[in-house]
Amino acid sequence: MDDMYAIEGLIQNYPQLEGNKGQVLAAFAMLCKCYAGKKKLLLCGNGGSAADCEHIAGELMKEYRVRRRIPPEFAEKLKQHGAGEEMLENIVGALPAISLAGHVSFQTAFCNDNDAEYAFAQQLYALGEAGDVLLAISTSGNSGNVIHAATVAKAMGIAVIAMTGSSGGAIRKLADVLINVPAEETARVQELHLPIYHALCGMLEDYFFSKAKEKQERKAAL
Repeated sequence: MDDMYAIEGLIQNYPQLEGNKGQVLAAFAMLCKCYAGKKKLLLCGNGGSAADCEHIAGELMKEYRVRRRIPPEFAEKLKQHGAGEEMLENIVGALPAISLAGHVSFQTAFCNDNDAEYAFAQQLYALGEAGDVLLAISTSGNSGNVIHAATVAKAMGIAVIAMTGSSGGAIRKLADVLINVPAEETARVQELHLPIYHALCGMLEDYFFSKAKEKQERKAAL
């Protein structure tokens, strides 16, 4: 699927997101660079935004809309270690994404011993590395624990994509890319975040899997 076609489809279904088109494309470019460099996406948010983090990670870590075949060389290595056809059919291509909203044992231990506002920041410090991307989701843009994670990200050379409501909140100062949808009420903001991240997941899947398949087919035809 052409990237601009995907964006136009998003705007056709949600015309109120016309003003966010450039932001979504910038986020897509940043994520393409991240994954092309063999890095990963980390995500954080609270409440419904935490659920969005888990949702996004789920779409990226497995097949979303298209078949993701593992590289032939990896399939051969699996066979050398006894993998059968069933495993080869069920292990699929993945884009690494970690939701910081999980990790219940860590979260409860940290919040018992430390200020809970710094839990995401601690996870990011432990798991992140330069070249990764943090997707920080906050409907207000003012969630303290999300802002602290973004602060650590900037100190570590991790790019920050912030998804917020229209004002952008305090996190806009830390964001390399800000996607501030035209709504302020929490539920309305979340409803507009979902089609954006679905579009991004689909575009990334097409870029790294559909286009990779096309390249392999062209190479085989030479």
